[in-house]
Amino acid sequence: MNVAVIDLGTNTFHLLLASAADGTHEIFHRERKAVRIGEKGINKGQITKEAWDRALTALKDFKATIDKNEIDQVFATATSAMRNASNGSALVKEIKKLTGIEIEVISGQREAELIHFGASKALDFGSEKSLIMDIGGGSIEFIIADQSQAYWLQSFEVGGQRLVEKFHKTDPITASEMDDLSNFFEEELQPLIDACREHNPTTLIGCSGTFDTLSDIYSEKKNISRAEEATEYPFNKEAFESIYQELIAKNRTQRLAIPGMIEMRVDMIVVACILVEYIINKFQLKDVRVSAYALKEGILHHVLDQLHPNTAN
Repeated sequence: MNVAVIDLGTNTFHLLLASAADGTHEIFHRERKAVRIGEKGINKGQITKEAWDRALTALKDFKATIDKNEIDQVFATATSAMRNASNGSALVKEIKKLTGIEIEVISGQREAELIHFGASKALDFGSEKSLIMDIGGGSIEFIIADQSQAYWLQSFEVGGQRLVEKFHKTDPITASEMDDLSNFFEEELQPLIDACREHNPTTLIGCSGTFDTLSDIYSEKKNISRAEEATEYPFNKEAFESIYQELIAKNRTQRLAIPGMIEMRVDMIVVACILVEYIINKFQLKDVRVSAYALKEGILHHVLDQLHPNTAN
């Protein structure tokens, strides 16, 4: 059986195609598009006309790829920008009309559950508790877990695109803007602060875009080759601290020139890294790891488990 998973994030749309048979599965196609459906509308609860058009174009392209690959079932989910926009449901209907693809707009809680499921398939968390973190454009998900279970999880509607538009007015970012961000985190992330005080995680596990790019930059600096099938990407706390200092000191053009940086991350990565720095220091975390799996892989493994028990193992 061939399945397609589509993840309609606030900044990036992802398409993943996989085949499952005889208790195994193989991902044979990955694709991403910088759609930015949250751009200029995320803090107003609107998807702009320009973002709407980019979304339709991306889904039509995905549909063409799906049709070429004899896909049996399509599983598409949308997250923060779509679930919070007043015209999000209208866009879902338009996509269904034009492509036949039915999109499930998932809650932040469900998003966090699927991210945890994906990361748990990629990494052995060990017996100590870790703090899993996925920085999206619209929302950020946190999960406290060890290898046996998740103890706490929550989604916060304070994603990178929201933070950029609200706080990052100067480039390079100013000390005052960084202070404003830290004060904002203290207020908005109080449930996370309480949960970390209770559970005392020791390691930060990063998932998705920002962390992928940080690992890419680190790998370029250290001339590290990354296996295509790797489930954990090269990274550590010392690497983060070095790259963080570089990113906050540079403007957009200078950041874009850093080997490993990609244009779809260059605007959001500064505020995202300020958040990561805040989290590491606030909870005195000892290390940083990067999971190659996140939401879309969590959806895939969940789907395969449902369709054919044991195929996703």
